Amino acid sequence: MKKNIRKKLAKRKRKIEKRTKKRNWDNQSKPMMAGRNICYDVDGRHQAIAYGGIGAIHQLAAKTGLINEVDACVTLLKRHLPYHESDHILNIAYNYLAGGSCLQDIELLRNDEGWLNALGAQIIPDPTTAGDFLRRFTEPDIGAFMEAKNTVRKKIWQIQPARFLREAVINVDGTICATDGQCKQGMDISYNGQWGYHPLVISLHNTREPLFIVNRSGNVASHHDCSPWIDQSLDLVGNCFQKVQLRGDTDFSLTSHFDKWDRQCTFIFGMDAMPNLKKLADRLGAYDWQPLEKRPHRQVKTYQRRTPENVKQQVVKKRQFKKIVTTAEDIAECEYRPVKCKKTYRLIILRKTLDVVRGEMNLFEDVRYFFYITNDRKRSANQMIHFYRARSDHENDIEQLKNGVKALTPASDTLLSNWALMTIASLAWDLKAWFGLLLSYRPLGLSVVRMEFKRFINTFMRIPCLVVRTGRRICYRIVGYNDKLAHVIKFSDKMKSFGFT
Repeated sequence: MKKNIRKKLAKRKRKIEKRTKKRNWDNQSKPMMAGRNICYDVDGRHQAIAYGGIGAIHQLAAKTGLINEVDACVTLLKRHLPYHESDHILNIAYNYLAGGSCLQDIELLRNDEGWLNALGAQIIPDPTTAGDFLRRFTEPDIGAFMEAKNTVRKKIWQIQPARFLREAVINVDGTICATDGQCKQGMDISYNGQWGYHPLVISLHNTREPLFIVNRSGNVASHHDCSPWIDQSLDLVGNCFQKVQLRGDTDFSLTSHFDKWDRQCTFIFGMDAMPNLKKLADRLGAYDWQPLEKRPHRQVKTYQRRTPENVKQQVVKKRQFKKIVTTAEDIAECEYRPVKCKKTYRLIILRKTLDVVRGEMNLFEDVRYFFYITNDRKRSANQMIHFYRARSDHENDIEQLKNGVKALTPASDTLLSNWALMTIASLAWDLKAWFGLLLSYRPLGLSVVRMEFKRFINTFMRIPCLVVRTGRRICYRIVGYNDKLAHVIKFSDKMKSFGFT
């Protein structure tokens, strides 16, 4: 970063710190927001954009080879009049990175001269053209695009520190994407009464990247046609990481595939509490059970604060609602061979003792069993239970894809075009993860990987800039300020000379 840029950022930091410094204020006779004489004018010389971080993201897409990879793998257009496939795809992804929530928001960017100049574009596709482009996709084309992303993804993983490459954790789950539309091809009613689609999401827990998104009809089971995609995920991750772990809920305990997956990774899946497994748990003796060691939610670094009163539980008790309270959790383990397997696996059994309470009266005690099957024989049963429960973080990833990026919103009219939109929109989330992985300051980069999409946009994308085209350069002249600007500028400088060896 240039010395004069560093000085300007330091000056802006001092000014904002001076204004926000704590002080003992006198009683003010007027409100703090006292602006009254406000007027609007139009600058006839300069163009500006509110999302100046898009320049660093576009550098990332170009320097990592994503643009070339997409144009090489995705061939939907016979002639480029005037757009290439990468133009269409990045146009949709950048729309979400600029705070858009649907294809119609592209129209605002298309009519913004500053946005066009910032990307060095004469023109970008309008929402109708973007929708027509999505309807060109076939299933092989969608697979080719996901492979193009994964090619870039692998290159970024391979230049990470050795510690990063020691272990990969793959999460598998499905989610319901509801829609109010009535004419969307492939939609159906799901198990919970919602109309829509039921996409499969396979993601890498380490970076929260969706490796594969597969759109399916709304009435299919969560595990429908998931095994080929899980196999592709294991091949993708296994080529980069030393150890691979796979986890999923009871829907994904596909016993016919356990022997194959046992050769590729360590896995843990939930198992349905079938009668034969319950009989197996009932036959265990008292000495076979051990209490489950609970982990603290968080470590208190200063001092323990007073816990506020639980208003919700007070209402439940006062109105005598029925409530189920866990009083004890015990674990045991044994060997178990599913019918479709040739090998014996480790079965971990969690026994929950529950009290069913109404008001202050205990109605009865209940015992429920939860079963987990794994081929991991190194870690203790306690560690395996906590590792499996950490799978719930995948729900946060899906929530971000669904309501943060809006990537799982079925905005098109067919199953395949909506699948294409899901994979293209999720590229915005991928670019966020790659931005974090390639930041020079590692602690900040890892926090960006874990960051919510909205916060990422507000911190690293929403940077007001003047766009000045001088000679062969496009200069983003920053007029706003936040404390992460220095890292954005350093990232841009790094991208100028970045390239895979």
